[in-house]
This record gives sequence, structure tokens and C-alpha cells, in this order.
Amino acid sequence: MRGALLCLPILPGVIAFGAAFGTVAAQKGLTFAETLLINSFVYAGASQFVAMEVYGDPLTWAGCLAMIGVTAAVNMRMLLIGASLRPWLGQVPGIQTYPSLFLLTDINWLLTLRQYNEGERDWGIYLGSGIFTWTVWSLSVIPGYFLGSLVSDPKVWGLDVIMPAFFVALLVPLWKGRRQTLSWAVAGGVAIATWYLFGGYWGILTGAVSGAVAGAFLDD
Repeated sequence: MRGALLCLPILPGVIAFGAAFGTVAAQKGLTFAETLLINSFVYAGASQFVAMEVYGDPLTWAGCLAMIGVTAAVNMRMLLIGASLRPWLGQVPGIQTYPSLFLLTDINWLLTLRQYNEGERDWGIYLGSGIFTWTVWSLSVIPGYFLGSLVSDPKVWGLDVIMPAFFVALLVPLWKGRRQTLSWAVAGGVAIATWYLFGGYWGILTGAVSGAVAGAFLDD
């Protein structure tokens, strides 16, 4: 319950972007059942939108491989995110840990990492936030699929600001010193440069990898 409550501030943002994916899927010609399945079982946020950009009807083997490839590339940051949870979840039996990693997202990772750094050792914080976020994300695609014209552009409602603002607010207490600032700056700079040069969501991958490499050399 505590993990779920921590997610309440970003609830409007999750609903808006989940609904936006429902709209994109409907525009691409996916059935309602297909939209529910890809949204709930891929559960990869930005990667889902990237995959829809290369989706074509009828779906060929080449198109399917392209979708898998871009999803894997953008989600490569999960290797780093998952590794950072090892000190905490590594103490939990594998039969509980490994299934729960399906619920791992940028949002609940940052939430739970902050709690861990503040001394929290109950991994239910991670589990509760993950289940809550997945449930909201899975349900929010429904209004987006049928009423997509109302939320197809979250910027109209200013909802696109919620997620970045939430991340910034959570990052501030995690700051530990000048060396960390350098690695954060590298990640942000590379991500922004990638967005300007190539557009799309590739900045997520390049920013994560470059920030991790910089941090390996610069952080204490």
C-alpha cells in the first residue's frame, strides 16, 4: 500500500500516456484485444510507441523483427536499472524476485531507489508501486482506444509536464556531489543531442548508456 501511495502524484501522467498509446494502436488498426495484450504484456512505455512507428499491416516477419529490435534497444537501460536493485532485491528469494522484475519501470525504480537510500528495506515498496503502476497503465489504454481524440495530444492539457517534473523532484534528494553531477550532465546532454539529431526515443538509450559509462569513471 505504501508503494502504491507513492505513485499517486504521477497518476495523471500515467493515465494520459497510456491513453495516448491506446489512440496510436487504434490508428494503426490493432483490435481492442490486441491493444490490451501488447500494452499489458510488453509494458515498456516509450518502447511501445517506437514499436508502433515501425508497425505495418499486414505484419511481416521483417516488421516483427524490427519491432522486437527497437523495443530491445530502447529497453537496454533496464540492464543498468535492474543491476542497481541487486543490493536490495538480491536478498529476496528468486521465486519472488524474478517474476516481480516484470513490473520494473523507470518510475517505480526511481521511487524505490530513493526509499532504499533513505534506509527502507521492505521490498514491498517496490512490489506495491509496480503492481499499482502496471494496473493503471493497463486500464488507461481503454479510454484512449475508444476516445482517443480527446487525449491524443497530452500537451493540450499540460499533462506532458507531469512526468518530467516528477522525475526532477525525485532526483534532487539523490544528488550526492559534484562527481555525480558530471555523469548526470553527460547523460542529459547526450540524450538532448540525440533527440535534436535523430528525434524519437533513441535519447533514452544513448543517455542511459553514456551516463552509466561516465558514472563508472567519475562517481565515487
